[in-house]
Amino acid sequence: MSAYHPLTEQEAIEIARTVEGIFPEGAALQSREIGDGNLNLVFHITDPASGKSLIMKQAVPYAKVVGESWPLTLDRARIESEALILQNELAPGLVPTVYKYDADLALTIMEDLSDHIIMRHGLIKGESYPKFAEDITTFMAKTLFFTSDLGKNQQDKKLLVKNYVNPDLCKITEDLVFDDPYTVTENNNYEAAIEDAAAALREDGELHLEVALLRAKFLTSTQALLHGDLHTGSVFVTKDSTKVIDPEFAYYGPIGFDVGAVIANLLLNYAGQGHWIQDPSELSKFRGYLIESVRDIWTKFDSKFRALWDEHGIDRLFNSAAGYKDLYMKSLLQDAIGFAGCKVVRRIVGLSHVADIDRIPDAAGRERAQRLALEIGTSLIKFNRKADSIEEAIDIVLSAAAKQ
Repeated sequence: MSAYHPLTEQEAIEIARTVEGIFPEGAALQSREIGDGNLNLVFHITDPASGKSLIMKQAVPYAKVVGESWPLTLDRARIESEALILQNELAPGLVPTVYKYDADLALTIMEDLSDHIIMRHGLIKGESYPKFAEDITTFMAKTLFFTSDLGKNQQDKKLLVKNYVNPDLCKITEDLVFDDPYTVTENNNYEAAIEDAAAALREDGELHLEVALLRAKFLTSTQALLHGDLHTGSVFVTKDSTKVIDPEFAYYGPIGFDVGAVIANLLLNYAGQGHWIQDPSELSKFRGYLIESVRDIWTKFDSKFRALWDEHGIDRLFNSAAGYKDLYMKSLLQDAIGFAGCKVVRRIVGLSHVADIDRIPDAAGRERAQRLALEIGTSLIKFNRKADSIEEAIDIVLSAAAKQ
């Protein structure tokens, strides 16, 4: 294949034939471009006769959501491929298997997860996933611990930091999450009905201080190799399986950012469910499931991370200093709460929203969900450094919902 160019569906088919052990020789392959994200082309290659299939994901040199005026490095495809391979080594079975990576075409060929659904879509429909909290906390605990100074040779870790420098995609997060919502910029995107709430974000000095502190951590902390964009649109699920996808934002950053991202997206769905579930009893039940999931995300992550530290911690002083582990875990909790708030806020007023709220057809219902999400998000941000337990964050959510 020649130097980089966006693939056609026929070219994707011909490349798929070269992947060993997937399709029978001479199979009549079919291709469908299914990329509905902001950054990539995604081809679903199938052989109807054998039932075999795979996914081909090709980076394009710009952000699709904006166009060629927003250039992006193709190296993110390498980062994604290498991150998936490493994550599968550390947390087997919780990410799709990578079959092949083509650096010239910025192309990753991987396992097809068509028997799963995108978690965000399932949550909108009121589906619960009993294994999700267990699986996602195993994924986070293992991938974050074993790429940190706690669980990895610290010189080898420094080499990984270098390998996962990801400035273009970090810049997206730095702007969209930690800057744009708090200023006037053409990147922001919100409805006129919540202009007063958007203006309040720009004028709140207490909020700006907390966001600045969180931004500084995102910019400077290299605690562990993050997924970097761990939301419910980056998770495929069934009732008994969880698969994390799309780690193209992977970089070395603060552990709480990944944990907070998961929590934030459950809370965004919580805010939107006021429309999606009309029956008050069913709404209360499903929101209860979401709250219990938030609780489980932190408590299970905390327990698993501590257990890994107890068994595999490599640093003598980190292991022996009385009280260090408790202080470390408390700081992760506080970071997770603060980052969760930032992720919620940006999804309401920033460039890229979530279907949980944006697809609410009723304008009044949509506005209620947006305002609830903003109150939850800003309150979590302001509270983060005071937090001693996840229950305090949950109380903030429940208090905000009670006001509606």
